[in-house]
Amino acid sequence: MISARRADKIATALLWTIAMGSVALLVAIVAQLIASALPSLSLGFVFGDPSPTELGGVGTVLWNSIYLLILAMLITAPVAVLAGIYMSEYAPPNRATGAIRFAQESMGSVPSIVIGLVGLIVFVNAFKLGFSALAGALALTIFNLPLMARLSEQAIAAVPQDERLASMGLGATKWQTIRKVVLPIAIPGIITSFVLTAGRIFGEAAALIFTAGLSTPYHYDFANLNLLDPASPWSPLHPATTLSVYIWKLNSEGIGSYSSQIADGAAAILIIVVLLFNVASRVLGRFLSKRLTAS
Repeated sequence: MISARRADKIATALLWTIAMGSVALLVAIVAQLIASALPSLSLGFVFGDPSPTELGGVGTVLWNSIYLLILAMLITAPVAVLAGIYMSEYAPPNRATGAIRFAQESMGSVPSIVIGLVGLIVFVNAFKLGFSALAGALALTIFNLPLMARLSEQAIAAVPQDERLASMGLGATKWQTIRKVVLPIAIPGIITSFVLTAGRIFGEAAALIFTAGLSTPYHYDFANLNLLDPASPWSPLHPATTLSVYIWKLNSEGIGSYSSQIADGAAAILIIVVLLFNVASRVLGRFLSKRLTAS
């Protein structure tokens, strides 16, 4: 019979092995992508315009990815946090809230391509938004809002009840307690929900094929600040082929002698940006948590 101490050592070693294996797998994937993309990676490639006749760059589609990420998060994040507050702090445990949680969990299993088709029917055609960044952002909101709301609810619910009781014992109202005590403590968990959601948005392709568009933007006039002009890169109405959709398009069509090089470079940029965003978000979460909780 294995002693408790030895079983603990075995379990610890097994968990460390799994963790190191996961890190090694991530490093191997990143290294392989970067090694394949090195011949084409440069500042000109990152910020340059795509070209139908030469290597070109991915500047316009990278801009679309960032623009659509910001637009989708501006729509999703406030609603998700408010929903998390309501479900955690105000909603009574009954059949209605149980049904809401079941719906949230069920939405996570819906294929993203189905959400894209719903977005095509509702936002592109019914709402007459056309293939645009706004239609893509709304489709991504449907796809990611249940997950983000559920994660925000769990982060808020994980705050110790003693913190709430101490605040209200000092005379604070329920809303003041939520705003001044609960949310600052829950910020690391809420930031984690932001990171997970943002990663899904930035890397999403299937839902955006039917909503944001497939046309390759070869040049943008960033001096055009008219938000109602579909030709302006600042407008939510402009067609927004993202980096992930562009990679899919290059690999599926395979047109041009440089398509493989561009796809490799775009994939490397995509994963590097996601990693940088994750690291920056965690650093920001720790900073905000320390700042707001004075710890």
